[in-house]
Amino acid sequence: MTTAVPPPSRTEIFSLFRSILRSARQFPDYNIREYTKRRTIDSFRDNKTLSDPASIAAAFSDGKSQLEVAKREAVVYSLYAPKIKSIMHIKH
Repeated sequence: MTTAVPPPSRTEIFSLFRSILRSARQFPDYNIREYTKRRTIDSFRDNKTLSDPASIAAAFSDGKSQLEVAKREAVVYSLYAPKIKSIMHIKH
C-alpha cells in the first residue's frame, strides 16, 4: 500500500518559485539567466491548473529537483564564466 504525499501549501509553492528565480539570478551569463527565469515562470504557469493532489505533489517535487540543479549549474557557470562582460552588462 502506498502512502499519499500531502500536496504542498500555497506558501511552499510560492517559496519554491521565489527560490528558483533567486537561483536564476546567480547565473553570470545573461542568456542562461533569462532562459532559467522564463522556463520557471512558464512551468509554474502550466502547473497552475493542476487540481489532483498527487499531480501537485509530483510537480512540487520536480520543482525542488530543478532548484537543486539550478543551484549546482550556477556554481559551475560562475567558475567558467568569461572574464569579458557581454553587451547586456555594459552600462551607458
